Amino acid sequence: MTRTYVYDAVRTPFGRAGGALSGIRPDDLAATVMRATVERTGLDPARIDDVIFGDANQAGEDNRNVARMGLLLAGFPTTVPGVTVNRLCASSVEAVVQGSRAIEAGDADVILAGGVESMSRAPFVVEKSARPFPSVGNQTLWNTAIGWRMINKRLPKEWTISNGESAEKIAREWGIGRDEQDAFAVRSHRLAAAAWAAGVYDAETVQVEGVTLTRDEGIRDDTSVEKLAGLKALFAADGNGSVTAGNSSPINDGASAVLLGREGVLASDPLAVITGRGAHGVDPDVFPIAPIEAANKALARAGRTWADVDVVELNEAFASQSIACVQGWPDLDPEKVNIHGGALAIGHPLGASGGRIIGHAAHELARRDGGVAVAAICIGVGQGLAVVLER
Repeated sequence: MTRTYVYDAVRTPFGRAGGALSGIRPDDLAATVMRATVERTGLDPARIDDVIFGDANQAGEDNRNVARMGLLLAGFPTTVPGVTVNRLCASSVEAVVQGSRAIEAGDADVILAGGVESMSRAPFVVEKSARPFPSVGNQTLWNTAIGWRMINKRLPKEWTISNGESAEKIAREWGIGRDEQDAFAVRSHRLAAAAWAAGVYDAETVQVEGVTLTRDEGIRDDTSVEKLAGLKALFAADGNGSVTAGNSSPINDGASAVLLGREGVLASDPLAVITGRGAHGVDPDVFPIAPIEAANKALARAGRTWADVDVVELNEAFASQSIACVQGWPDLDPEKVNIHGGALAIGHPLGASGGRIIGHAAHELARRDGGVAVAAICIGVGQGLAVVLER
């Protein structure tokens, strides 16, 4: 049976909204990691059978197939095709999943997967008028950076609440308090800061030309539970909520890439092999818990249980979401989750986050020279996606 191997993974440091990467177009961010991947591995880009990149927005400079635009800007031959996929927050996990399936089906030998998002540069949009020259009335201006827009009124209202309101709902239903969420967020920042200081991320990040950004811009070394306690709840109408800016992932910019191939396709040793994949859907208003069953499915397909798992990379959209998922995996040691920090500190540029967690899981297995890892992510509108990697 043909299996899919991860030969390399690289990402940019993630920038804060309006920060160091806000002046860089998303197609240029994509080109950065694409170019870096072939340079790092010595791969002739002409050997790439397809470039599959995820992107959640696609409403601005990332429109009209940013995967193809990025590979052209990276200097790849025009014979290399590219396709952009969208599963919102899990778009680059979806890119890896589709790439692995193509390899296992015999349709490709080498796939460059990944994703990109510039939430800073996401445009404002308006719906197209029914008349060429409307003379009266005002149109709604939609911010495309994040969240629902142009909602179909046929959908139940309870499904179309904001992501933050969903995180608040999960906190209530799962009994996750404010102190627990803030402590989880502080852990994320401290672990991420320590990992960068120890050089853990050096092997999997590449600098963006013309920008000085030596680590993820959102990490706050000096944060504490006491500091986070002073922040106001953002998503509870009565003000008595627990989800704040401090225990939610920020708005970010960045790109990631994961080089996939069949066994022996490159001279270098692979980092890991993909052994399981899983997707799961839930009601849109409880989307944060969807990774629970997605990861369970992926492990079952890999022939593994939580007792076999050494490392978990769970995308931290919200602290309440992350804590709920860990509670939903009772056989997992929580200390194995995001050992080098997560999105609460590192950031969550939607289309790029999946490539980050898969890439970091693969690099960590290589550092350990063995083990089983799970990369899992929640998705707005009620989905979860997970991948199992082994070495």
